Amino acid sequence: MYDIVSKLLLYGNYPQDEILMEFASIYRDYEETDYLDEDITTRIYTQVKRLLELATDYGFDDSIWHNYLTYLIITNENPFSLTCEKVGANEGSVNNFAKNDFKQFMRLFHFDFSDIEKELEIDCFEHLLNYKAIKKPELMYNKNVSEKVRSLSKKLAAAQDEDEFFDLVTTFYKDYGVGMFGLNKAFRLEYVDGVMGFKPISNMEQVTLDELVGYEIQKKKLVDNTEAFVEGRKCNNVLLFGDSGTGKSTSIKAIVNQYYDRGLRMIEIYKHQFKDLSNVIARIKNRNYKFIIYMDDLSFEEFEIEYKFLKAVIEGGVETKPENILIYATSNRRHLIKETWSDRSDVKMDNGMHQSDTMEEKLSLVYRFGVTISYSKPSQKEYFDIAKTLCKREGVDWSDERIEAEANKWELSHGGISGRTARQFANYVAALCESENK
Repeated sequence: MYDIVSKLLLYGNYPQDEILMEFASIYRDYEETDYLDEDITTRIYTQVKRLLELATDYGFDDSIWHNYLTYLIITNENPFSLTCEKVGANEGSVNNFAKNDFKQFMRLFHFDFSDIEKELEIDCFEHLLNYKAIKKPELMYNKNVSEKVRSLSKKLAAAQDEDEFFDLVTTFYKDYGVGMFGLNKAFRLEYVDGVMGFKPISNMEQVTLDELVGYEIQKKKLVDNTEAFVEGRKCNNVLLFGDSGTGKSTSIKAIVNQYYDRGLRMIEIYKHQFKDLSNVIARIKNRNYKFIIYMDDLSFEEFEIEYKFLKAVIEGGVETKPENILIYATSNRRHLIKETWSDRSDVKMDNGMHQSDTMEEKLSLVYRFGVTISYSKPSQKEYFDIAKTLCKREGVDWSDERIEAEANKWELSHGGISGRTARQFANYVAALCESENK
């Protein structure tokens, strides 16, 4: 195996602790030195365990070895894969190097582990090539990544030559991209040894806009702006503001789910991370995706100055904001920054107009959002309509009158009227009915 891996050029940049590199090192040591069989067996089992852990994280099945190699290929960011992500496969000398690498990967796909298994009297590789995974809930693994890897894996295993292998991989790069951005919908920032990176959010809620009852005007504004964004037309940053529990955050999650297949991705950033906004933008501005930088429950107290970083990034900085990035934020405050009566202490009179520098400074942030969408608390009738719709979706067979009466009791003791309260009530009633029917 070591002689195969050593021939990788474009895809030879894996770290030495990568599973493939560790296996190659094991084979080299086993063939070229006088290692004890027990030591080699232990090292093999260590890597097999890592493969099993990876299979659990991504729901791999059938051939874990093939799934793993496929995962390596579609997550390797190199000049060739990144170019294919943007423009697809074009004529060029680099294709020869890529096909050479894919020829080596084909050898790895069909690598014969039987000799070392026989000599060491182990049978772990046989199980990896014919693996039957235990069924588990989707929340335990990243279903979106799993489906893509397993589908491509079967095609690559059946490829007749490196040319067919090349076509399959480059088509995947063009359709879905490369690396973590090609496989995942949403990300948050993580810091490892002080270095900022992106961590995929594997269990993002699979909500759709249709599941959000009501707020049709608000949803249409959000869809229209996002549609323009993914199509490369003029669009604006968006602020969704209003009462809590009205579906602001749900709307953004639903938008990402709806437009994921068209290249939309989301990066969630918290207030204390705003200082890294410029670095985030620098990392994603040249990728072939549209990115929503998502800020949930955005608001600032008087003493907090993080909003100045945000102002500079949205508009006002020297560098133009890239066309593949928008900022979507939610807030319970219309003006984002807490205002006090003392803000009016510097009011000036000019031609009959009152102007406060402090108030203008605080309002300048919200003015940088070109689209502002209000999510107000529903009326009691709207609340009942939402509750009835959600209960019917959950299979509750109560009459409308009974649902309204119970929903009214529920909201009086659970935070008042809101879409969130209606959702919680529907969940409670559905569980109650299910328990009664057992």
